[in-house]
Amino acid sequence: MSHPVPLPREAESAAYNVAVILAGDVGGTKTILALFASSNGRLRKVRERSFPSRGSPSLEAMVEEFLAEGGGRVQQAAVGVAGPVVAGRSQVVNLRWPVDEHELARALGTPHVCVLNDVEATAWGIPALSPRQLLNLTPGVRGRPGNVALIAAGTGLGMCILFRRGEELEPSSSEGGHQDFAPRDDVEIDLLRFLRQRHGRVSVERVVAGPGLSALYQFLVATGRGKESREMSRRLASGDANAVVSEAGVRGEDPVAERAVEMFVSSYGAAAGDLALVARAVGGVYVGGGIAPKILPKLRSGEFVRSFRAKGRLSPLVERIPVRVILEPRTALLGAAVRAARLPASRVRGPKPRSKR
Repeated sequence: MSHPVPLPREAESAAYNVAVILAGDVGGTKTILALFASSNGRLRKVRERSFPSRGSPSLEAMVEEFLAEGGGRVQQAAVGVAGPVVAGRSQVVNLRWPVDEHELARALGTPHVCVLNDVEATAWGIPALSPRQLLNLTPGVRGRPGNVALIAAGTGLGMCILFRRGEELEPSSSEGGHQDFAPRDDVEIDLLRFLRQRHGRVSVERVVAGPGLSALYQFLVATGRGKESREMSRRLASGDANAVVSEAGVRGEDPVAERAVEMFVSSYGAAAGDLALVARAVGGVYVGGGIAPKILPKLRSGEFVRSFRAKGRLSPLVERIPVRVILEPRTALLGAAVRAARLPASRVRGPKPRSKR
């Protein structure tokens, strides 16, 4: 992603005055920081570094170490965080330190700082992606002027709506992954009962996220719809269950795992179609997250799109919506840079004054 990428039009006039932009993608395991430069309305990544998240006492300490390597004074910054953001602050799961917009602004010496959810950050990066960074699941279907939606399954299930504002798309974060799971047939009704015994309330995320892969496999075995082989027992005992089911299912190495992945893909497509209806996303739906690139053969098999379009009386509407998979793993980082470039001087809440106690 070292090639220049265009900024949204709204940012072009301001981009000429941006000397250095800091972008970040903060997760429970690793944090990626990058410096971007802008010229002629385009962003160019200068350098990037990955940090183990648990190896630093704070994000500010990471930023200080990163900037000590050179790159100039940061004027604008945005950081995507794997978790909900409220009033510029987020507590990342599995980390002892928070990500706080005000603290980061103090550390950088600039008020032009934004902290946002990582799925929203990914959404900001979508307009800057090139066709080769996407996989089109609906060839021949072209989007129309209107809203766009993003659904991203990884450790959890993220959703985001990009509202059309004239020529621009403005992302708005969502917790739609936690809406109720709606079974579509008798098998999924049994799946709902199975998951209710474990969790009480069952959200879409219980099925369409990493843990959903192993949950689907366990459901099939527990309800007599499949028998666990000795090889799968061995592999499950020695590795990450979600990854084992995913790999065996995509490669066709185990019939139960393969059916679990197919059920996952079908539910993923249905959830994407539901989001398309909620957002009226006639401009298109994008599939992000870490799981999609790992199960591309199954996504391309047709089941995802069939489930996406199976919306009864609204099927004719959804059939005209294009669906694309995001292949670029640094989209959230790119989106954070795009978001930072759009920060107007009047927007920032700015660093809070220190207590005079």
